[in-house]
Amino acid sequence: MKRLYFGTDGVRGPYGGALMNETFAWRLGVAAARWLVENGGAPGARVLIGRDTRASGASLTQALADGLAHGGCTPLSLEVLPTPAVSRAVRTQGAALGVVVTASHNPAGDNGIKFFGAQGLKLTDEQEARIEALLPERREADASARLPVVDGVADYMDSTSGLLRARLTGWKIVLDTANGATVRTSGGVLRDLGASIIPIGAAPDGRNINDGVGSEHPEKLSAAVIRHGARLGIAHDGDGDRCVLCDEQGGVLDGDEILTILALHALERGRLVKNLLVVTQQSNLGVEAAVEAAGGRVLRTAIGDRYVIERMRADGATLGGESSGHIICAEVSPTGDGLVAALKIIEVMLATGQPLSELRRGLRKFPQLAVALAVKAKKPLETLPGLAATVRQLEIELGTRGRVLVRYSGTESKLRLLVEGSTEAIVREGIERLKVAAKAELEVL
Repeated sequence: MKRLYFGTDGVRGPYGGALMNETFAWRLGVAAARWLVENGGAPGARVLIGRDTRASGASLTQALADGLAHGGCTPLSLEVLPTPAVSRAVRTQGAALGVVVTASHNPAGDNGIKFFGAQGLKLTDEQEARIEALLPERREADASARLPVVDGVADYMDSTSGLLRARLTGWKIVLDTANGATVRTSGGVLRDLGASIIPIGAAPDGRNINDGVGSEHPEKLSAAVIRHGARLGIAHDGDGDRCVLCDEQGGVLDGDEILTILALHALERGRLVKNLLVVTQQSNLGVEAAVEAAGGRVLRTAIGDRYVIERMRADGATLGGESSGHIICAEVSPTGDGLVAALKIIEVMLATGQPLSELRRGLRKFPQLAVALAVKAKKPLETLPGLAATVRQLEIELGTRGRVLVRYSGTESKLRLLVEGSTEAIVREGIERLKVAAKAELEVL
């Protein structure tokens, strides 16, 4: 279903722009309240709002709350809280809806809004499209709504701490919280478990979220792991639903490697439900090779963690995720949780006695290159015949030993290109052909 404002993970854009501003946040709050009423929501339905550490977050939160109150809801603030903790709070506190004001891994100048339903699940495309249809045309001059604060931190930290039965005494861990929403929670949980933490990106000032730190920038994490002789490194994105790891040798592990480690360990012990792992089109072909060789199955979905979650629920799977580091362990949480993913990997390390550098050997990746081209406008791909012809030709040449993926980012004005093949030379040549074709038909910035 076509949506005008929602992308793969909520509404997102530069703060102060045509989309992400207080007026639109108010309108979106009203529309969400109308949607709740339309779907049987009770008068005064409670809506929990969390946010990350961006300077624009507090103002957008208040505007969103004003809109929700105008629509008859009771907004409550969770203040700064990771996205997965908001999902949990909705479930445990019996709220009708959860909202997170965040732009995830984007720079501090961006912000966004995403919703969770009463079960802590992200809304579907159809639900988001209906909310768009209910947007009021203009903002009305209401007084600011009262926004009481409720706690979502303690329960989240208690629940995640309980995932490990063993103490982490003697473990030295480098933790990069991206100057974002996990600054308090992830370090607190790991310290409660007995680990010694070396923090990175732990001093948010409203302007430095994801600025050279976090899951998109693991270089400092890798260097710190080596410098401090740490057991591993953990990096989150700005809102904490992603996890990227670093082994004791400084090697960075993406979501594909994390998922493969978890799937292979569960398969070996007969604990992978339905022997099934769900990934996206972005994941490396090596994931399928490794999991299938161990007796498992891999299903692919469209890119976006909520599409992974929808497929997991449809097929009864409990493990899935994206190469970006969104990892869904459905027996714990119905959404991606970077801290849960890290704890699950630590659990495997404890059970096997193996370091992360050894565990990652289970995945032998096919050579892969991905490029993101900033574009002035997202022209429909079907209107770019030269690019389409290049894609078709590459697919013929690669056959079953590779693949091509061309798509627009759902959250940024970027064209994403991916080529996977049997050799690095083939992959590099394929990417260059795609770049040339794209630049011939798009205005690349």
